[in-house]
Amino acid sequence: MDLTVGPQDGDVIGIDNNALQAAVDAVAREGGGTVYVKSGTYSMYNSLFLRSGVNVVGLGPAPVLQKVASTKVALATDAAYGQDRVTVADASGLRKGTGIALSDDVHSSAWYVNVRTIVEVEGNTLVLDEALDLDFLVSRNGKVETSYPVICGKEMKRARVENLVADGSRSTSAPLNGCRGGAIYLWRTEGCVIDNCTARNFNGDGISFQVSPRTSVTRCKVYRNAGHGVHPGSGSHHVEVSGSQISANDGDGLFLCWLVKDSKFSNNTIERNGQDGISIGHEDTDNLLVSNTIERNGRHGVCFRAEAAYNGGHRNTLQDNTIRDNGQSHPGDGIHVEAFTFDLNIIGNTIEDTMRDAKVTQRNGIYLAKGVDGIRTRGNTIRANADEVIADESEGQKNSLQL
Repeated sequence: MDLTVGPQDGDVIGIDNNALQAAVDAVAREGGGTVYVKSGTYSMYNSLFLRSGVNVVGLGPAPVLQKVASTKVALATDAAYGQDRVTVADASGLRKGTGIALSDDVHSSAWYVNVRTIVEVEGNTLVLDEALDLDFLVSRNGKVETSYPVICGKEMKRARVENLVADGSRSTSAPLNGCRGGAIYLWRTEGCVIDNCTARNFNGDGISFQVSPRTSVTRCKVYRNAGHGVHPGSGSHHVEVSGSQISANDGDGLFLCWLVKDSKFSNNTIERNGQDGISIGHEDTDNLLVSNTIERNGRHGVCFRAEAAYNGGHRNTLQDNTIRDNGQSHPGDGIHVEAFTFDLNIIGNTIEDTMRDAKVTQRNGIYLAKGVDGIRTRGNTIRANADEVIADESEGQKNSLQL
């Protein structure tokens, strides 16, 4: 079953998340198909929730799904684990169907924030779609904010989003950490595709997917988000991120979080992000990073984070990448490897500083910290960096370091 949704002349008429959701849910009830979204700007009072087997495809100039401004209100009573109702000081600015995030001074980020949907407003009491899994206390300044992903897939499979713009209205929206949200966010999904989409201006990550194996992000533009650009994590294995432009995000451009394995990151342009171009760490192993351009990021071009020996970012391959002019705002290397990281292949890369801003900003071509071992380099062009071609402090016995 296919449906069209838009401001006019569609199967579903409307310009907000309710119209989009009605079309997606109708197609899902018929066993799957495609929702075609006409050009225009759609006001998002909650996420567009994806459903298994339903593709959402923008027609013509990419439709803009625009998050509405956030509202914040204090809790009037404690919101406890297992409750599906919370009472706030003043619910007049909240309405049925709105997405909210609950937090307090202790449970304020990452997995500790609860994102829910209001299914009914009864005076100052909000009825939620799902019970809480943490306590949020008045004594800890517990609050409700209308913060949520623009596009969200939860516990579903095989959906595709294409030619859509997810705009997070960053300047008027409350922050939401990438574990729980992003302009485009997937949680416990499998086999989903994000193609030719834009994720921008979110007060958090651009594209985040957690516990979501076999996710593909292709031909996307991800920029001006307050967190990381693209954030695969929490056991998202066999991932592909390719042909995408990831730029001007406040955090890392591409942030591999926990247990990202057996994945490929290729032909991306990762530039002008506030921290590292690519960050790799906790059990992020057996990945291929090939033919990417990583330039003018705030710190390192590629950073292997410090981890214990049993959970480092081992057995990754960096091949045929261009890594240049990084270290724009912090001391940075082309490739920076902290302990304990083992068994990397660094092959055929160009690692250089071009003095684009009339100064050298990239410190070392490759830096190996003490405790790093099994690093194999060959066929690289490393030139014009401020300090060393390869700064080796590792004392590793299994390194094979050649240009």
